Amino acid sequence: MERRISGHTGLMALFGSPVGHSGSPAMYNYSFERLGLDYVYVAIDTDADRVKDAVAAMRTFRMRGCNVTTPCKTEALRYMDALSPAAELVGAVNTIVNDGGKLTGYMTDGEGFVSNLRDHGFEIRGKKMTIAGGGGAATAIQVQCALDGAREISIFNKKDAFFERTLRTAEKIRAAVPGCTVNVRDIADTAMMTEEIASGELFVNATIVGMKPMDGESVVKDLSAFRQGLVVSDIVYNPEETRLLREAKAAGCTCIGGRGMLLWQGVSAFKLFTGQDMPVEEVKELFAGADSRKERNGQ
Repeated sequence: MERRISGHTGLMALFGSPVGHSGSPAMYNYSFERLGLDYVYVAIDTDADRVKDAVAAMRTFRMRGCNVTTPCKTEALRYMDALSPAAELVGAVNTIVNDGGKLTGYMTDGEGFVSNLRDHGFEIRGKKMTIAGGGGAATAIQVQCALDGAREISIFNKKDAFFERTLRTAEKIRAAVPGCTVNVRDIADTAMMTEEIASGELFVNATIVGMKPMDGESVVKDLSAFRQGLVVSDIVYNPEETRLLREAKAAGCTCIGGRGMLLWQGVSAFKLFTGQDMPVEEVKELFAGADSRKERNGQ
């Protein structure tokens, strides 16, 4: 990489904390080099209270673009000059594009999810989705699926202090996409969740249940709705196969893990930054090789 950095090389970055584990620098820098694009991409550990300075640095250094991750997505939205429809509905940004000093905020998490479904042969248009979760990633998925033509979305979330936020998200989606029916339910209502899963084509876990150290748990308690023809997707990617996916697979469901969502949201951002298509299949091989090396090293 040192050989290709010059006085003309443009800088892009990931803002968030922690970011040391991120695969984004490898993904973007490989793609820049592969396509002959004169950029370099770095990860910069940034807390939410320093987002204003980070965004100002984008303008100062004329950075073409940046990605934003936890805990900075909501705060970054405050400093944008314009927003994509998805970012406006979600109330957060994960991608910023700098066009001559005008900063536009995008939310590509949902696009990454939908593209990952498509990569596995499933189209959301005209389908009913049941989804567990009301946080940032869940909201991005709900919004993008509605924008992409889902006919119905049933959201299950804890009836806690954040339940009102889920209700507000549903109202925003209904207003923006009148053709999409949106329901909000209490995740403790197991019978209702089973009924909704059974009447739809897609179930999504967008909570942290199933992620280490909760890898022995699943948001679905009643497995009777699992069947052949149902697609079950889990955005958790550590472990790669969650308990939810193991049980769904045993019942004959088509299962989609969370790793692809990370890749495809980056693909969408890359297109926004450069106007070019990321060499996706090569990047998949790059990460597959990295995973193999980790397994050999016992990581």
